[in-house]
Amino acid sequence: MKALRFVAADTPQVDELPIPEIADDEVLVAARSVGVCHSDIELLEGRYIIPFHYPLIPGHEWSGEVVAVGSKVTRFAAGDRVVGECVIGEDHFGFSISGAAAEFFVAKDSWLHRLPDEVSYTNGALVEPFSVAYYALMRVGNVNASDTLVVLGAGPIGLAVTAGSVALGARTIVVEPSEHRREKALALGAHRAVAPDELAAVLEAETGGRGADVVIEATGRPEVMASALEIAAFKARIGYIGIDVGREAPAKLGLIQSKELTITGSIGSPGVWPETLRFMAQTGIDLSSLVTQEFSVDEATQAIDAARHPASTIKAHIRFDASL
Repeated sequence: MKALRFVAADTPQVDELPIPEIADDEVLVAARSVGVCHSDIELLEGRYIIPFHYPLIPGHEWSGEVVAVGSKVTRFAAGDRVVGECVIGEDHFGFSISGAAAEFFVAKDSWLHRLPDEVSYTNGALVEPFSVAYYALMRVGNVNASDTLVVLGAGPIGLAVTAGSVALGARTIVVEPSEHRREKALALGAHRAVAPDELAAVLEAETGGRGADVVIEATGRPEVMASALEIAAFKARIGYIGIDVGREAPAKLGLIQSKELTITGSIGSPGVWPETLRFMAQTGIDLSSLVTQEFSVDEATQAIDAARHPASTIKAHIRFDASL
């Protein structure tokens, strides 16, 4: 089988490997679509946040088809369409243990969820980033049609938040310097998509000066994180989903008290995958427009190169079609 491997720092390559064997409690999955994430680039560059060792197979945003199950596996059978979680106890699938960027890979049935018939393989490989967005929206609480919700940043997670917010009925305003990404936000149903220097006037006009009822910060830039306090309305909810550790920016912390703000932080998507999948199936959310480039497994290193250029790439996917 063919697999994308990171064999050393900044050294990705497509290798021919044996199809892995499975134990009694394991499942053999044929990959169908695998997304490349910014975390994969950090892994390749040797600076991921948890310990890991080369060589390894990346791939934690994926969809696939079960091709074989061990004798003790009862929840799945060959032919089932599946997706899988990437944080498994102390292991991170696609990081500390090899992931899904191979024609075939091994998983435990406890990691897996059936992909609803309404959700395509392409959208299935976007379940992981959407689950992060969905978790953040659930953490801020009760997002609905009475809310004006501002999304700060239109990267893949910010755009996933946009789709989720629209599906929940909130009037959604996206703030993003890139015109290309603003267009994507509008295509996903955003009410407005504006450049940062336009936000104050737009928010004044849209809310009569009240400010945002909900703010989701998805850039991870400290100065943008600080600005969320200033655009929030009285008794607003702010959710921090963008990640930054160590950098600083001045912030008007007194606004937390004077506006009686509720602030939450979220990381990952613990415990929400089943409801995320139901939400995607029942709302009909289609995130496939986020996939700006697709590559075959033979072109997998080109997918990595594309992901290094966020100005032109929102999400690169590697497609697989191998069968036993």
